[in-house]
Amino acid sequence: MPIATYRNAFLIYNPTARGLDLGGMEGIDRALDALRGAGHGVTPVRTRGPGTGDEVGRECVRNGADLILVAGGDGTVNEVANGVVHQPVPFGVLPAGTANILASELGLAGTVEDIARRVAGWVPRRISVGLLTADGGASHRYFLLMAGVGLDAHIVGLVDPFWKRSQGKLSYMLTGLAELIRELDEFDARVGESRWRVTFALASRVRNYGSTIVITPDAGLFRDDLAMALFEGSKAYRYLTYLGAVIANKLEGTEGVTLLHARSAEFHPLGDEPVYVQVDGELAGALPATVEIVPGALTLLVPPGLDTWTT
Repeated sequence: MPIATYRNAFLIYNPTARGLDLGGMEGIDRALDALRGAGHGVTPVRTRGPGTGDEVGRECVRNGADLILVAGGDGTVNEVANGVVHQPVPFGVLPAGTANILASELGLAGTVEDIARRVAGWVPRRISVGLLTADGGASHRYFLLMAGVGLDAHIVGLVDPFWKRSQGKLSYMLTGLAELIRELDEFDARVGESRWRVTFALASRVRNYGSTIVITPDAGLFRDDLAMALFEGSKAYRYLTYLGAVIANKLEGTEGVTLLHARSAEFHPLGDEPVYVQVDGELAGALPATVEIVPGALTLLVPPGLDTWTT
């Protein structure tokens, strides 16, 4: 097993992440002790509020980082990755937030301290990432996990931050249930020459959706495409059928659902109401929007064994 020792590593953490603000900062201190005990030179750096992780990541790169670790949820990981993308510095995650889909995809389990002890054995793997261009080209956001258009982005926007921190994933479920009485906004999804009228579109790089269910079973971090799932129907209760198909692992072939792989897709509104987009669990703009794959954009540290995966 290869062993790496990093001399100028940075541990970027979100002090308001659910796993940290509820349990104190002792986990970060123990993670730093574990990293230093393994011979790594590491400096802790906190984010300065929502939307600051990308600039913090860029600052660490400018300061000569040979490793950037992120302790937080998927939103914090996304922010920092946006500051590190296209750089050669290795990037790793220590899960500590509301949702940690990337950590689940990598098979990282245990406390922040436990996972920190394994960093020396992780292997760098250059991966592709997704790129969202929203608001008609006005905003751009890279994503490691997924971009969701329509229903799930609407739910993300409605979740109360207090309940997100205190209830975690349950806050999303309860908010989603309240949407069952609403008429959903339809929009146009285009992949190549094909078009669909849908209310939810998912462009994913990972199998896990919300850490507990699988919508795109053939997605993969080491693929050079996006796994697409397109859902039709303006009646929200129709999603109970879709959910049942997901749970039964029978989504493919379900009426109103299209699964495919693509390197790019575009989405256009059909009415006057805004249709929103989320990336990695955070709102990222509104339609019109495009998603595309960006090959070889990030050096991700992965546990040994995963570096040989091909999908």
